Amino acid sequence: MVRCGSVWFRKYGNFIDNLRLFTRGGSGGMGYPRLGGEGGKGGDVWVVAHKKMTLKQLKDKYPQKRFVAGEGANSRVNALKGSRGKDCEIPVPVGISVTDENGKIIGELNKEKDRILVAEGGLGGKLLTNFVPLKGQKRVIHLDLKLIADIGLVGFPNAGKSSLLSQVSHAKPAIADYAFTTLQPELGKIVYNDFRQISVADLPGLIEGAHMNKGMGHKFLKHIERTRQLLFVVDISGFQLSSQTQYRTAFETIILLTKELELYKEELQTKPVLLAVNKMDLPGAQDMFHVLMNQLQNPKDFLHLFKKNMIPERTVEFQHIIPISAITGEGIEELKNYIRKSLDEHANQENGAYHKKQLLNLQISNTISYNEPPPKNGVTSPR
Repeated sequence: MVRCGSVWFRKYGNFIDNLRLFTRGGSGGMGYPRLGGEGGKGGDVWVVAHKKMTLKQLKDKYPQKRFVAGEGANSRVNALKGSRGKDCEIPVPVGISVTDENGKIIGELNKEKDRILVAEGGLGGKLLTNFVPLKGQKRVIHLDLKLIADIGLVGFPNAGKSSLLSQVSHAKPAIADYAFTTLQPELGKIVYNDFRQISVADLPGLIEGAHMNKGMGHKFLKHIERTRQLLFVVDISGFQLSSQTQYRTAFETIILLTKELELYKEELQTKPVLLAVNKMDLPGAQDMFHVLMNQLQNPKDFLHLFKKNMIPERTVEFQHIIPISAITGEGIEELKNYIRKSLDEHANQENGAYHKKQLLNLQISNTISYNEPPPKNGVTSPR
C-alpha cells in the first residue's frame, strides 16, 4: 500500500474476475440386498459466499479447479443404513453469479453465507434402484464477479488511463507510446484520510467495433457492466489507433465511446459517468478544451459531422468534467474529490428511491388488507 497526497491506494496484481470449475457430487453407497439395507447418499457440492475471499485466492488454493464431494457409505450388517457422504463447499467472494456451461444462470450470491447447490450427490443403493448406487451429478460451472469496482476507467488505448492510475496511486502499470499497454483489468482502492475506500478498475483500452468483439471486445465491455460508475478518460489532442486508421478529435472520441457502449448494451448508458480530459499539459490544450466544452454543451450542433451509424441514440450527460494532466498532476485532487462526491450523491438517490418503493408497497398492502371482506368461516375462540 502506498501513500499518495491525501489518500492511500492499494493495488492488486493478477486480478481475476471469472473462473471455470469442474464439480461432481459424491456417488451413493452400495445397498445390502439380502437384508434390505440402503447405501448412504453421496455428498453435494455447494458454492458458499465469504466476505474475505477472492477468485484469485480460490484459484491459488485449488489450482486443479476440481471439486468432488464424498461418497456415501455402503450398507453393512452392523449399519444397514449407510452414512451420507461429506459435502464439498467451494468458498467464493460475495457478488458472484454462477452459470452452467451453456450460460444458464444457476444462482447468485449477494451476501455472506449465501449458498447454491451446484452438483447433487447420487442416491445410495436401495430397493428402488435394485440396491445399485447412483453416481453423483457432474457439472462444469462458471463463476463471474458481478461487480468488480466502484469506478471503471473507460477510454481508447493511449488515452492515459495507466498514467492516471500511476498518478493517483504511485503504482507502476505498463506505460508506453503504443496502444494496448493494459491487457487485463488492474484493480486498486483509493483509501481517504477518513478511511473511506473507493475501488477503481483500470480497464483495457476500447477500440471502434468492440461491440462486434474486435480488440478486447466483449471481455472489455463485460468488465464495464461490473462497475457502479464510469470515468471516461480522453486525450485532449484526440486519438489515432494507427497510421491506417482515422484520426479522431476528443469530441469524436467521446461520441464513439458512447456508441460502442450503446451497441453492446443500452443499459450501460444508465450508469453515471464522469469525464477526465487528460494531457492538459500539451501546447494549445486550453484552447482545445474550450472547443470541446462548447461541443459537449451543444452536441446536436456537431452531430451532422458524423456518419448516421456512428451517432448514439442519446448523448452522455456527464456528472462532472475535470481537466487533468496525469504527467504534471494538474486536477488530480479535484478528480478524486468529484469521484467521491458522485458516488455519494447516487448512493443517497438509490437509498431514497428504495425507501419510497418500500413505503409504496406498504401503502398498497394496507389498502388491500382494508378492502378484503372478513372470512366467512372465521376462527372462533374456544368456549
